[in-house]
Amino acid sequence: MIAGRMGWPGAGRGRAANLDRGTVYIGTTAQVGGLYPFVLGAGLPPEGVPIGPDMLTNELVCFDPGGWVGKYTQNPGVWIMAQPGAGKSAIAKRIAMVYSAYGHKVVVPGDVKGEYAPLVRTLGGQVVRIGRGLDRLNPLDSGPLRALLPTLPESRRLPLLAEINGRRGELLQALLATEVGLGRRPTATESNVVTHAIRVVSEKLLGEDPVVPDVVRLLRDGSDVLWARLMVDNEDEYRAHVREVTLALENLCDGPLSGLFDGPTTTPVDLTAPALSVDLSALLTAGNHVVAAGLLATWAYSYSSIDSARAVGLMNSPLVLPLDEMWRALRAGAGMVDAMDSMTRLNRSKGEVSLLITHSLRDPESLPTPEDRAKALGLMDRCDSVILGALSRGELERVSAQRPLTDAEMAMVASWSSPTITGLDGTTQQHRGRGKYLIKIGTRAGTPAKLVLTEGEKQLFDTDMAMRKGGNG
Repeated sequence: MIAGRMGWPGAGRGRAANLDRGTVYIGTTAQVGGLYPFVLGAGLPPEGVPIGPDMLTNELVCFDPGGWVGKYTQNPGVWIMAQPGAGKSAIAKRIAMVYSAYGHKVVVPGDVKGEYAPLVRTLGGQVVRIGRGLDRLNPLDSGPLRALLPTLPESRRLPLLAEINGRRGELLQALLATEVGLGRRPTATESNVVTHAIRVVSEKLLGEDPVVPDVVRLLRDGSDVLWARLMVDNEDEYRAHVREVTLALENLCDGPLSGLFDGPTTTPVDLTAPALSVDLSALLTAGNHVVAAGLLATWAYSYSSIDSARAVGLMNSPLVLPLDEMWRALRAGAGMVDAMDSMTRLNRSKGEVSLLITHSLRDPESLPTPEDRAKALGLMDRCDSVILGALSRGELERVSAQRPLTDAEMAMVASWSSPTITGLDGTTQQHRGRGKYLIKIGTRAGTPAKLVLTEGEKQLFDTDMAMRKGGNG
């Protein structure tokens, strides 16, 4: 028997002669929150990149760091942080792929593991592979300006040429500061002589790009200009000033970086392509110092090429810049820290969505000086959008010191944290927190979202292939 609208008939069976319509009360969240404290904040606006369902309300979560500037955020920088295997790269690739459809150019200036190459090729972009027997990159290359400079009037050509030589000098000095160079910052004297050597070599080549061996040759031979700059009167005094920096530059050509950055660029970057990746995976077997120096060189080359093209109107599209494996980049030293610091300060004016991806706030602690450590820690402060995947409680406390988290947010993210488990058959199980993220925009409450990948994305974003092959023998 089915109960009627008034309930079951009979004594004690809940039948009511009249139905109470109830009373509606209206109040502010500050007042009603005390009566019913489980009110959820408003979700993120449905704009930009679709991520997946909200883990609390099941509504669609979207993410638009570039489009929200001026409304919800002050800059388009994104800080992505999670344990290895939790899906940091997957959400970065989703953001890059969708923004590419919106007209952004995806630029990966240092793809350490080569994992962005399939995505870039799918987007119709260019992949440059740096390695012995592969592509070579000239750190002193003037990029797209080489063909344009001779056509410019002198009033525009000379300032641009000075800017190009200035960037060349900054890059060589940054490379000298790495472990494969001097292992320290060049002194004022060393910096002075390298800068002027680049200028002299550039003038002699009459519009052609110099290479590092050209600078080494000039430093070894000496010239009246260099003697005058160093204020020396004899060869022995000159040699004493330039010996160490000359040998360090030769090490960049003949040492562990031999064949990589010591000659003309073999494959110039195509700034008309919708996406670009400089693949450094062939350098992984050469050690962290070589990878760090390679990152520094490719970042400087790619970014200076883009800036140069913008300066003369050859490129106007906004960028998405994923910087994965950020800990490796930081180990490149002061030059890379300065480059990242400059990028995050100017990304709003240039329309660049920078994705800084790492797994620990301890990474900056490996930097040699307090100034570099302070700059590296400041990178997170200039990212108004923070995406947190599975992290330990201790790591979350370090994050909360810079970007306050509630106890509930910390408990939720920590609950996703778990070491990857290897089964008895040698196969590796998926991280329990994979694809789960807490997205914090400015000072808003965090939104927990679950990334849902399409079948095509699962193939493009797969970073566990090598691990599975190893596990299967």
